[in-house]
Amino acid sequence: MKNTIYAKRRKKLLSQMHDGVALIPSAALQMRSNDTEFPFRQESNFYYFSGFNEPGALLLLCKNKKSNKTVLFLRKRDPQAEMWVGKRLGVEEACSVLGVDEAYDIETLEEKLSGLLEGHLNLYLDIFSSNSYLRQAKKTAEKLSHTRDIERSPHNFIHLLPLLETMRLHKEPYETEQIRKALSITKQAHHAAMAAARPGMKEYELQALIEYIFKKEGSPHDAYGTIVAGGNNANTLHYIENSAVLKSGELMLIDAGCEWDNYASDITRTSPVNGKFSAPQQALYEGILDAQLKIIKAIKPGTSKQKLQAKSELLLTEVMRELGILKGSLDELIEKKSFKKYYPHGIGHWMGLDVHDTCPYKDENGKDIVFEEGMVLTIEPAIYLPLDDMEIPEAFRGIGIRTEDDILLTSKGHENLSLDIAKSVEEIEKICAMDYREFI
Repeated sequence: MKNTIYAKRRKKLLSQMHDGVALIPSAALQMRSNDTEFPFRQESNFYYFSGFNEPGALLLLCKNKKSNKTVLFLRKRDPQAEMWVGKRLGVEEACSVLGVDEAYDIETLEEKLSGLLEGHLNLYLDIFSSNSYLRQAKKTAEKLSHTRDIERSPHNFIHLLPLLETMRLHKEPYETEQIRKALSITKQAHHAAMAAARPGMKEYELQALIEYIFKKEGSPHDAYGTIVAGGNNANTLHYIENSAVLKSGELMLIDAGCEWDNYASDITRTSPVNGKFSAPQQALYEGILDAQLKIIKAIKPGTSKQKLQAKSELLLTEVMRELGILKGSLDELIEKKSFKKYYPHGIGHWMGLDVHDTCPYKDENGKDIVFEEGMVLTIEPAIYLPLDDMEIPEAFRGIGIRTEDDILLTSKGHENLSLDIAKSVEEIEKICAMDYREFI
């Protein structure tokens, strides 16, 4: 079944190409220190079209008037190397396992590229990449252009990423199934962290619990670095130190999500360290939550992220004005963008194989991408009120609140894929009073 999914994607990409060869490289192993490497995570575009999870590979999609074919270069079997770092698929099994037409040893790339590129007019690749395989392809194309006894060789370089990113914008049912699975694990981890939090704990203790649950439930990767930010640390948007002591009377912001089959989840929840919101915390929290619910309600085919952004700015400005955080008329505050001081980011982003999916927000004419069925995005309104900002009423200083959900566009509207993760004040306080072991 999975081979069929990747084959259909390759066929769709080929249908959008003119005569030419598209080249999509895998991720490479990344050095961590000396002779140790970071855990391998496949390059998203390569995985989207191959389903292959090894480094040292290059996928070619070749199209001309006569036929189309898919060629994969990959590492050959090597018993000595495999003894140290694990089994490889190998050239002999690649065609049957992955459904490609031809497979070759990556070490033969230089000698075989000429034959594969000859007879094609266009080379589709990431023209801004420094990948060594793509550099080799450009070098080979240049050499062919100076060879007099061949009829056709690539002389047009076409940037491939816009084609790939537009394809990835619409999620197939299989893709949303993987996101749902990731979210089911992420829900468990967030609820366990809410229940486990106690004054005096270190932020990293909750990070460890969250990531333990990810691994225990079979997720091979976090979708991004886990954020556990107590008190004023939540006002650093991408806080990753996770080393401070959690204090009674403060909130903690947790932004964490796991991957499943390389598909991301991305959830933020803000909850009280001691299990109970104070009156100012609750007032601000419920203002942000009400804004989020209204924004989510507006999501449907035909609207756009930019319209949701404008709505979020208006709603959050109203919240800050009502609480005395911003002063002046609503129209003035919006016109001056006064909200930017405390709500500096966008309302959300595309999500899929990347937690920030590299899909377009504007079309080729510069117009906003209009929502359609199958798109997935996050909705994450927030207000950040730094402790040292004396313009903020004292009761709200040092509070940072963000709430984030993952939304699927449907034919008639939307589905909140993360609806079951506790979010109301009542739900959160109920989870906080539970034994965290119930979620493990």
